[in-house]
Order: sequence, then structure tokens, then C-alpha cells
Amino acid sequence: MWKFDLNDIMEMQPTFDRLIEKNAVLKAARPLPKMALNKIRENLTVEWTYNSNSIEGNTLTLNETHLILQEGITIKGKSLREHFEAHNHEKAIDYLYEIVNDNYKLRSIDILSLHALVLRSIEDDFAGRLRNGGVRIVGANFVPPNANKISSLLDELIDFVNENPLKLNDIILATIFHHKFVWIHPFFDGNGRTVRLAMNLLLMRKGFPPAIILKNDRKKYYEALNQANNGSYHKLALLMAQALERSLNIYLQALPCDEEDEYKEISSLVEEPRVPYGQEYISLLARQGKIDAYKEGRNWLTTRKAIEDYMKNRKRERII
Repeated sequence: MWKFDLNDIMEMQPTFDRLIEKNAVLKAARPLPKMALNKIRENLTVEWTYNSNSIEGNTLTLNETHLILQEGITIKGKSLREHFEAHNHEKAIDYLYEIVNDNYKLRSIDILSLHALVLRSIEDDFAGRLRNGGVRIVGANFVPPNANKISSLLDELIDFVNENPLKLNDIILATIFHHKFVWIHPFFDGNGRTVRLAMNLLLMRKGFPPAIILKNDRKKYYEALNQANNGSYHKLALLMAQALERSLNIYLQALPCDEEDEYKEISSLVEEPRVPYGQEYISLLARQGKIDAYKEGRNWLTTRKAIEDYMKNRKRERII
């Protein structure tokens, strides 16, 4: 059985509780209006495709990815491979939505199928096939295991996340799966795109929306994976939680809400007289996952209620 030292992420329990509560609110609100649901899913598919491909070096912009996927336009000056990567990732997302349900159990055939879709018409000789040779990863602080061990290690990991013997919450479970999959590195190419798809099967089967790692967090993402190789999961779990909270908020914003719950850029909130903190301090709280916040581009958004809740909790802690 896989073993982990998870003490360094126990302090994140309030963040996990907040996300689980938001997911419960989202579940209770279902079914959402079909038009709103379709539009959110369409936009998230474009964002997911753009960000995941960009992390791996694809140079298509978000708007170019939208034009390719939604308008069927070919972008001048961009390679055929980059166009395939966009279309392939969209097809892989469609497959993911087709197979996931409340009773879903992760299967190796689904991982192989996702990988086959990701590399279709790009690396057909390797698409959907486990590697049969050694690899080295530039910039990583580990060497992936011998190819002869890949199949058994992948099966062990799949059994672990399906059985969840440590009774981990779904966010931690997806975080561990993400890291261990990257460590196993089961394919010659396409591991990153595939794991960022497969980990969402674990979240979406529990009713969560997909967690999308942003291109702007690429450096932080690789640093988090390297820290996980050394046994510290805090940075990766925080990044996963922030990605998930962003998607949850996108769905929840489709519901009616009070002005207190409206997400605004921190720079505009600090101008309000009821907010006693500066922009730098609130941004730090957002980055640390200590308040309800999410990132759009390079800007953090939060709500007046999130700041007031933090103020109340600090006051309560001082009294205790």
C-alpha cells in the first residue's frame, strides 16, 4: 500500500471544509439551468484545453484555442501539432464526461483511452501504450521507475484511489494520485495532460467540477511536484484546492447571490471602508488559501463576506 506523511497539509482542513461545503451547495442547487450549464462547460473546456496544453509548451493563446474549438478556424502561423493538441484535448474531455458518474471507479483502460486521445495523430506509435523504456525528466528531482514496474505500479495506484484505505477526502486523494502518476510517468509523452484529465475523474465522480491548473501557475506547479517528491504535499494540495475553488465559484456564480457574496478583484474591495486590510495582505491570505478566493489571470478575486469571515475568526481566536 502507498504510504504518505500528510501532516504538512492537515492545517489546510478549513480550506478543504470550505470546498466540500461549496460542493454541497452546488449539488443541492442541481439541476442548474441547461443553458447556463452548457455555457459553463463550453467555456471550461476551452480554458482547460488552453491551460493544460500551454503548461506543456503549446503556444496557442486562449482566444486562438477558442477559435479552433468553437469556430473551427485554423490559426495562421501555428503548427499542425498545436491544432491537433487542441482538438485532441477537447475529445479527451468529452470522453471523460461520458464515462464519469457517481459510482465511477477509476480503470486503467480509461487512463489508456485518455492518453490515446491526447496523442492521436501526434504520436500514434505511443498513444494509449505504456512506455517500454527508461525516461529522464528535465528539471525534475527524481528518476521515474524502471519500465518493467510501470504496469504493476499503475494498478496499485488505481486500487489505492478506488479503495481509499486511509479515508482521505477527495481533494487530498486527487492530489496524491496526481503526484504519484507523474512519479510513475507511465508514458513516453503526454503524462501531464493525461494526469490533469484523469485526476478530475476522481473529483467529478463526487460531484465536483473539474480543477484546472492555470498556465500562470506553471512554475509553482512544477515546484509543488518536486516538493511532493521529497514528501511534502502542502504546496501541491494548495494549488489543487485553489484550482478547484475557482471552478466551484464559476458554477456557483450561476446561482442568485447577495452582494456580500459577489466576487470582486481585491484591488477594488480594499477601497471599501468596511475592509480594514490592504491589498497585499488580502492577496497573501488568498495565496495561502486562508480565505475564500480564486485567481483569474494574474488577479485574485474574493468577496466581502470572505474577508469579514476571516476577521470574525481572528477575533474569536484572540478571545480564546
